[in-house]
Amino acid sequence: MRKVCGLLVFATAALLAMGALAASGEEALDTKPAMRVAETWLAMVDQGRFDESWEAAATLFQQTIAKDRWAASASAARAPLGLVSHRKLRAATYSRNLPGAPPGEYVVIQFDTRFENRPLSVETVTPMLEKDGTWKVSGYFIR
Repeated sequence: MRKVCGLLVFATAALLAMGALAASGEEALDTKPAMRVAETWLAMVDQGRFDESWEAAATLFQQTIAKDRWAASASAARAPLGLVSHRKLRAATYSRNLPGAPPGEYVVIQFDTRFENRPLSVETVTPMLEKDGTWKVSGYFIR
């Protein structure tokens, strides 16, 4: 199970390192637009719409992992977990600099998530602000 979940370490794994969660004294930002994008994207993943989630992801995500590889890895990792039974926001932290990621604007969002076959997980979703001014998911990790 751990090996399968490890497959989800993709799209800038260093970006999602837990050390990235600490804000570095940056000004507060309205994280609601990034939150909405993360929740919409997670709904696609929850429904097994992996190709669609790849299409909706940030350019950085798409450059890091091919669509077919993402779909295969996400499917293999999520299937054993079962359906999401509960997801609660743990934290949302704005940052301009994350380890292993290019400078930009990011919101590192953590959810406490219960799956049918795994009572407690922490999902980390990291939307980034694209050049066109839209938020898109640049990384995802389950632990």
